[in-house]
Amino acid sequence: MESGRPKLLVVAGEHISPDVASTLLGGAYRVEVADGRSGQTGIELVAQAAERGFHAVLLDTGVVLTGAGLAPTARSTIAEGDPGSVLSAIGEGVCLATTDGQIVWANDRFKSFDEQTRTRIGAVCRRAAQQFEEQIIQQEAAGFSAGGKFEVASADESKYFEVTVSLVKRDGAAGMGMGGGGGGGAGGGGGDRVAAVVWDVTQSRRTQQKMDAIDRAGAELVRLDAESIRKKHVVDRLKLLEEKIVRFSHDLLQFDHLAVRLLDERTGKLELVIASGLPPEAMEVELYAQREGNGIMGYVAASGRSYICPDVSKDRRYVTGLHGARSSLTVPLRLHDKVIGAFNVESERLGAFTEEDRQFAEFFSNHIALSLHILDLLVVERCATGETVTGTVQGELNAPLDDIMREADVLRRAAANNPELGAHVDRIIADVNAIRQRVKEAAGGPQTILGAEKALADVTHDPLLAGRHVLVADDEPKIRQIIREVLRNKGCRVAVCGDGTDAIKELEASIAAGELGRFDLVISDIKMPDRNGYEVFAAARRVDPGVPVILMTGFGYDPHHSIVRASQEGLQCVLFKPFQIERLLEEVRKAMVARGARVGAG
Repeated sequence: MESGRPKLLVVAGEHISPDVASTLLGGAYRVEVADGRSGQTGIELVAQAAERGFHAVLLDTGVVLTGAGLAPTARSTIAEGDPGSVLSAIGEGVCLATTDGQIVWANDRFKSFDEQTRTRIGAVCRRAAQQFEEQIIQQEAAGFSAGGKFEVASADESKYFEVTVSLVKRDGAAGMGMGGGGGGGAGGGGGDRVAAVVWDVTQSRRTQQKMDAIDRAGAELVRLDAESIRKKHVVDRLKLLEEKIVRFSHDLLQFDHLAVRLLDERTGKLELVIASGLPPEAMEVELYAQREGNGIMGYVAASGRSYICPDVSKDRRYVTGLHGARSSLTVPLRLHDKVIGAFNVESERLGAFTEEDRQFAEFFSNHIALSLHILDLLVVERCATGETVTGTVQGELNAPLDDIMREADVLRRAAANNPELGAHVDRIIADVNAIRQRVKEAAGGPQTILGAEKALADVTHDPLLAGRHVLVADDEPKIRQIIREVLRNKGCRVAVCGDGTDAIKELEASIAAGELGRFDLVISDIKMPDRNGYEVFAAARRVDPGVPVILMTGFGYDPHHSIVRASQEGLQCVLFKPFQIERLLEEVRKAMVARGARVGAG
C-alpha cells in the first residue's frame, strides 16, 4: 500500500544515480529525487526534508534518519563515494543480479539469509529477467519500466519472503558504485541487471494462515448437515456446537478456559451459555451488560470493546473466574454490528494475551455469534412450523367433521324411536367433538398438554408415586393446574408456583425449615417472565444436589440455553410442549426410580 511505506528523499550528485537509487529502493520507500547541485547545504536539505515528513534522506555524502519532522532519532553517515553502504543499513534484503540469476552484489541483510534461500531468490531474478525481456519486446513504448513481485520460502518453510524484482538498464548512464561496503564488485561488465528487494513476510503469512484456519473452523460451526440435524433435537444441537467451540478454541487459539454469555435484551442480563474449565461459583455469578460493577464481560458487552487484562489482581473490573487465573481476554459477540454477548478466555499466566490474540478472538467470536443465531433461527422455525401445520390440519378437518355432524343429525332424527341406535349416534357426535377439541389443543401449542382429559379422569394411585412431594413451576395457569391434578390423582403431594421467583423461594424455604430433601422432584418451565428454567434448576441443586429436575419448553424454545447448561449438570430430561401427559408420567416414574436408587446408595 503506497501510504504505508516511509518517504525517502534522494539527493542526487556525482556518485549517486537517481534512477538506480529509485529502482533499488522504490520497493521499500516512496522515493523523491532532489538535485544536490542546488547550492543548499546538506543540513538545509535534511531540515527541509524533516519538515516535509520524510523519514530518511540519501545524500551523496551520507544518510540521516530524521523521524518524520522530529529531532533526528538515528544517524548513519557514510563515506563519500560509498553510497552502497546505505543499502546495507536498511532492514530489507537487497541484491543486484545478472539476467541469468547470478548475484553480483548484496547488502548485509541479504547475506544473512541461508544459502538455499539466496539460491531461490537468484532463480526468481532469472525468471523475472526472462519475463521482463518478453514484456519489453511486446511493449516498446518510451519510458517502459518492468517489475514484478514473487514469493519465496526457505527450504524448511520456516520463513516466507516477498521479493520485488526490477529491471536496471545499464546504458552508459552513471551507475551506483557497488564496491566497498556493498560487499562485492559490480561484476560482469556491461549489460542489464535486475535488482531485488526482499521482505520477510513470515509473520504476516502465518497470521493469514491462522485467519484462514479460523475461517474454516467458523464455517464448520455453522455447517448444518440436514440428515444429522433431523436426528437431533435442540439439546443435541447445542451440545454439538459447544463441543466444536471448545475444540476449536483449544486447537486454533490455545484457549483452554472459556465462557460465552449471551445478552437477554429484556433484562440486560448476560446469561452463561457455554463454559469450559470454570468452577461452579464462577458460573453462578450474575452479570449485566453495564460498564461498571459487572465485571469485564459486563463492560465489554456494554461498550462493544475488546479488553485485555494482563494482571487480574490489579484490575478492579475483574470478578471470580478460573481458579488461579492471572490474565484474561474478553471480546464482544457481534451479529450484524449488534452486540449480543461476550466471549471470555482466561490463563494462569500473567500477560498471556497479545494484540494478535485479540484479533484472532474477535474474528472467531463473529463465527460463534452467527452459529448461535442460526440455532435460534432453527428453534423459531420449528415453533412457526408447528403452529402452521397444526393450524392447517385444523382447517382441513373442519369440512369433513361438519359433514359427519350433519349426517349424525339425520341419524338422530331417524333413531327417535330406537334408543340403541340413538346411543350409537351420540357416541359418533361425542367422538367428533373430541377430535375438534384435541386438534384445537394441538394448534394451541405450548399452552396445552395432550391427553390431559383422559388422565384427569383416571384417579388410580400409582404406588411408585404415592406420597412423593413434587414442585411445579409454570407461568401458564392451565399447564400447572393440569400437571397438579394429574399428579395428585396418582398420589403425589404437589406444590405449584406461578413463576420462577416463587419456585426458588419455595426451594430455599425448605432449607430454612430444616427440610433438606423436602421435594422429590422439580418440574419447571424454561421461559418464565422473571427467572428462567436453569435458575430454578440451579436453585434446586443447591438445596438438594440429588433432586431430579424436569424442564419444559414450548416447541423447543430456550432463549437462555437453559437446556445445555442444565444438561451439563445432570438434568433429568426436557419435554417439548405440547407433549403427551403420559410422556410426563413416564419421566416422573423414571425420576422416582433414579431418586430411590441414589437414596439407597447413600
